[in-house]
Amino acid sequence: MAPTKLLLGLLVVLLASARAASVSLPALPLSTSSRWVVGADGRRVKLACANWASHLEPVAAEGLSRRGVGDIAARVAEMGFNCVRLTWPTYLATNATLSSLPLRWSLERLGLRESAAGVRVNNPGLLDLPLIDVFREVVSALANNSIMVILDNQITTPGWCCSRTDGNTFFGDKYFDPEEWLKGLSAMATMFRNTKNVVGMSLRNELRGPYQNVSLWYRYMQQGAEAVHAANPNVLVILSGLDFDNTLSFLSPNKVELSFTGKLVFEQHWYGFSDGTDWENWNQNDACGVSVQSIRTKGLFLLQQGWPLFFSEIGFDMSGTHTADNRYLTCFLSVAAEMDLDWAVWALQGSYYIREGILAFDETYGLLSWDWSTARNPSFIKRVNSLQSPFQGPGLPNSQKPYNAIFHLLTGLCVLVKSGNSLKLGPCDESSAWNYTSTSELVLKHTGQCIEAKSVGNTAKLGACFSKSCSKWQLISNSSMHVSTELTKNGTRVCLDAGPDGAITTNQCKCLSQDPSCNPESQWFKVILSSRSIPAEASVLQLPSLGVWPAASSSPL
Repeated sequence: MAPTKLLLGLLVVLLASARAASVSLPALPLSTSSRWVVGADGRRVKLACANWASHLEPVAAEGLSRRGVGDIAARVAEMGFNCVRLTWPTYLATNATLSSLPLRWSLERLGLRESAAGVRVNNPGLLDLPLIDVFREVVSALANNSIMVILDNQITTPGWCCSRTDGNTFFGDKYFDPEEWLKGLSAMATMFRNTKNVVGMSLRNELRGPYQNVSLWYRYMQQGAEAVHAANPNVLVILSGLDFDNTLSFLSPNKVELSFTGKLVFEQHWYGFSDGTDWENWNQNDACGVSVQSIRTKGLFLLQQGWPLFFSEIGFDMSGTHTADNRYLTCFLSVAAEMDLDWAVWALQGSYYIREGILAFDETYGLLSWDWSTARNPSFIKRVNSLQSPFQGPGLPNSQKPYNAIFHLLTGLCVLVKSGNSLKLGPCDESSAWNYTSTSELVLKHTGQCIEAKSVGNTAKLGACFSKSCSKWQLISNSSMHVSTELTKNGTRVCLDAGPDGAITTNQCKCLSQDPSCNPESQWFKVILSSRSIPAEASVLQLPSLGVWPAASSSPL
């Protein structure tokens, strides 16, 4: 390697390590308060996670042949994630022959000699460790970078998950013995009882298939929750649903009965392919509206009932060329922003040692590139940056008096007031504080100014409310993401629109219905609740105050 490239590589690692060192773990252990996950100090802790697979045939965290385990953990922190959902197969905890197998032998028995050679170069200290100790070292490396860990029981037999016929589908299936599963949960919970950064255990991934049964779900998931809590009362207990974890709707009439409180979290999965071909064949507003309604019925209702809900797998083709996935992603981000969800991206790994018989399988959903050297889709990392920290919840500066932020889905930025009272996109930590009033006005908090629409193609600006020129803004289309008003001059309907430079204009509303090929995303905004700090410049009085304005309203999904 050329000296310049070597220095650049070292600089990247040092910068990543510096960023990780600047972030600390929250006050632990975690617990729940109504729908929120909170720290020991009562402050909201938002789970913004990446899934790191460690359940396939080698039974080791992917990527150890590509990069040092510490470097990978530092990269997780560098990308802004505070959590890893680390997967494991039941046999790692219950089969002593497997758990004691050295990593070198595990790879070589599968014919993965090049992978073993890569581990020798990048992680020499791990090569001859037993698999269970390799797993511990991964958890330790994440702890050293202030990354929380959720242990996810992905499958029983090591291998790719999931299908309806792999023998791991539901309690009683060929490889899914409930007693062995309970034994494995207890063993893992006990093993990490004193490991501070292990904050939760997900009891089983994607229950599914012909054996699934609601009454058995209650029986065994409650037993599993009790087993984990008995072995380790410090961890969150996370329960998945049915149908590949696409639905928790059966919980609506019947609650889970446990001996403990303050630790229960539910998890749900949502991918673009979960919605069939809607994203390809329907108008994007219609597809998003229908999908969100379905997700609400299947799981989001739990938030309204006061239960934490963790979207533990969301994911898309990171190449950016898959239209359906791109559309799904923006719709998911709208829900994540408005409901301030806890979530986890599938997946961290850019490639696998072996997956479904293919060596060095390229994970197109991976946050990292095939060689684990760079972010596969840097624009996605920027886009979700605002969603990696909480907008709402206990302990935030304005949790008692939240305000509205106007969030732009395509960029992950928020609407700010700039010089000349014009509007422009900027970081959400610098968001202007708005009130979306009961009379549909968007008013800059603590001022007498509101957003006005003057003409088609004009820059959106603030005006004085006492001049009776405040526009009435409605959330229209089936996605409820077009922020629209009628011009007073001629009744033409316009929508807020973000240009490539971030400037906000009022243009004719586009792609509202019918056309499945039209892209509305420059005009997709969400008016969301935020309790973050308000920068001083965000509420500067530029005109005389007219007193107290109506409290911020939440625009319901």
